[in-house]
Amino acid sequence: QVQLAESGGGLVQAGGSLRLSCAASGRNLNGYAAAWFRQAPGKEREFVAYISRTYGLTSYADSVKGRFTISRDNAKNTVYLQMNSLKPEDTAVYNCALAAGPGGRRRSEYDYWGQGTQVTVSS
Repeated sequence: QVQLAESGGGLVQAGGSLRLSCAASGRNLNGYAAAWFRQAPGKEREFVAYISRTYGLTSYADSVKGRFTISRDNAKNTVYLQMNSLKPEDTAVYNCALAAGPGGRRRSEYDYWGQGTQVTVSS
């Protein structure tokens, strides 16, 4: 099985930056599609960013395009989410997820989930 551990969350003022990390253990990261989702209090979990398993193709939610960048370092078995120009609306618990298949934007496409890391953006 695969276990994921997110880190890098915290409290930041609007306009600031954070870099989230998702470290995988139990299996090599290579071969899995990866994504970040987030869930704000009282709201449904939503897709944030995706990176494919083979070529590193990326896809982003409209709300974060131009501000967030997803990347992966297979040698370090880690997926990252660089978040710039943060807004209060970005406040949420962020989870990384891995898919044994191609993956996509739906939660049901992912097989492994981390516990999440809190990101709080103050105005």
